[in-house]
Amino acid sequence: MSEQTLSNLMNEDRRFEPPADLAADANVREEAYARGDADPEAFWADAAERLDWGRKWDRVLDWDDPPFAKWFVGGTLNAAVNCVDRHVDAGHGDKVAIHFVGEPEDDTRDLTYAQLKDEVCKATNALVELGVAKGDRVAIYMPMIPETVVAMLACARLGAPHTVVFGGFSADALANRVVDCGAEVIITSDGGFRRGAPSALKPAVDEAVGKASEQGQAVRSVLVVRRTGQDVDWDDSRDLWWHDAVDGQSADHEAEMHDSEHPLYVMYTSGTTGKPKGILHTTGGYLVGTSFTHWEVFDLKPETDVYWCTADVGWVTGHSYMAYGPLANGCTQVMYEGTPDSPHKGRWWEIVEKYGVTIFYTAPTAIRTFMKWGDDIPAKFDLSSIRLLGSVGEPINPEAYVWYRENIGAGSVPVVDTWWQTETGQIMISPLPGVTHGKPGSAMKALPGVAADVVDDLGASVPNGSGGYLVLQKPWPAMLRTLWGDDERFKDTYWSRYAEKGFYFAGDGAKKDDDGDIWLLGRVDDVMNVSGHRLSTTEIESALVSHPKVAEAAVVGAADDTTGQAVCAFVILRESALEGGEAAPDELIEELRKHVQKEIGAIAKPRQVMIVPELPKTRSGKIMRRLLKDVAEHREVGDVTTLADSTVMDLIKDKEGSGASDDD
Repeated sequence: MSEQTLSNLMNEDRRFEPPADLAADANVREEAYARGDADPEAFWADAAERLDWGRKWDRVLDWDDPPFAKWFVGGTLNAAVNCVDRHVDAGHGDKVAIHFVGEPEDDTRDLTYAQLKDEVCKATNALVELGVAKGDRVAIYMPMIPETVVAMLACARLGAPHTVVFGGFSADALANRVVDCGAEVIITSDGGFRRGAPSALKPAVDEAVGKASEQGQAVRSVLVVRRTGQDVDWDDSRDLWWHDAVDGQSADHEAEMHDSEHPLYVMYTSGTTGKPKGILHTTGGYLVGTSFTHWEVFDLKPETDVYWCTADVGWVTGHSYMAYGPLANGCTQVMYEGTPDSPHKGRWWEIVEKYGVTIFYTAPTAIRTFMKWGDDIPAKFDLSSIRLLGSVGEPINPEAYVWYRENIGAGSVPVVDTWWQTETGQIMISPLPGVTHGKPGSAMKALPGVAADVVDDLGASVPNGSGGYLVLQKPWPAMLRTLWGDDERFKDTYWSRYAEKGFYFAGDGAKKDDDGDIWLLGRVDDVMNVSGHRLSTTEIESALVSHPKVAEAAVVGAADDTTGQAVCAFVILRESALEGGEAAPDELIEELRKHVQKEIGAIAKPRQVMIVPELPKTRSGKIMRRLLKDVAEHREVGDVTTLADSTVMDLIKDKEGSGASDDD
């Protein structure tokens, strides 16, 4: 990989040291790095002792047949027991497990650990009555309500692997996943509340059941939670109300201990071929990895902390750091159903103030949205309870990091910028808040017990100040075990590039700065080739967001006859940038182009800057750059079914042609 490739383009010299009181009482100290490096297996064995096991393992790691790993071989445990029963048995049954906040105002529920255990046991008994046995797959298509977590834990208790399908996905997407994993039972609801109105789910399930049947997969039962009270079509031979099937069940259920490698869940992620990849996570290693990193990275004090991860449970963050990790650690957490702007743009901060949230974990795209709305909104609320902030989902721009720290963290709260994937199951790269200085925009370095590096095409470690590809050099507990039903695709996708070295290829570009700290540059697929220079979309986006009038930016490479690819930028301005909805003047567009040139260099100067009202995002907050590329290359816009708001593309196309600049 040449010096020009994914090179270290931008400099960031701001540093924030750990608060003295947090450092003095931190869960994990500096010594953990050396301990994890010296003997990773011993390190993870110590972490595993934090869980309750039916039978202790005989062997920490079986890596005899790479890339197929087995962790805690011979050990048995039950994920649901570790998430609920053991806390009740330890005398913490009266502790709140979940503060549920529905989107409609005043729609709240608190569930204690004892109540959660009862609900999980009743749901487990209901599944048994429906004929679900250990090893059977169950699909869950739900809004963010407590019954969703209850359903997941009931499946885990029974040993029936679940696949949670995000409630924003189409009937086709649901059907494809039901067919791929062979689910015969679907748990859903009539709908959920979103932006002030009921959003139906049951009709998509009905359609998906028909589509699955056409492909030879019969769904025999659909269990439906009544959430919104919407009218739904009903098939008496198949459909059951949750309150009829679950509420009358016994709250007693004797849990079986499952093998450490028993499948816990399958989570589907988009594949380049169009066929979704079913990521398989198993029980023991996954629960060790998620519970330990949750306690480690967030410096969790379960006795006093109130934790809130804003991710939807339909994504891996909702699995690892809303369901399994926090509940295994016995903490109190907030679960919110709706959007940040319903019924007003301060809703999240109102919730933080009401419940005294101490740890807050969200995505950079949400942070940049708040930047756009203005500093005055969070300033209206008392956020002084917050002692730790987290970022997840994509690299965070330095300016968004600093805004987050200043406006949500009162200028003193540490920010942990975490890197991990659906495939890794657990956080892999992150600052430790009591050890590591904060560096805006950098995920810093691999956590103790994790081996990560940035390498060139041949797998050699790149020197500081250089860029390359992010790899994981050793197995880790929560790693995916395979792709459901497709071992060959598992090997080809993640392990073939550096097969001789045995590295896992993450698919992300990264760089090391002069200190050796890691900066994520986004998917390798998002790297542009401009006149032979390979440029990271992430760094150009960061340069744009560092301009005081810009709230958010997305950059794509569009075909160009002269340069091969040209930089095209789509920019959302801060609400304070323009007066009364006026159009962006040409001078501002040129100012933004020159700002990128100043920050990075002439090679990165956008050919075109389009000022847009919104960007195309999935409901997990990921920007769908392929759709922007369609616009930039004047093509018909592709599939928009996974967007949170499919009308966004119409708004963007209406702006097409503005912001062009053909000079130099």
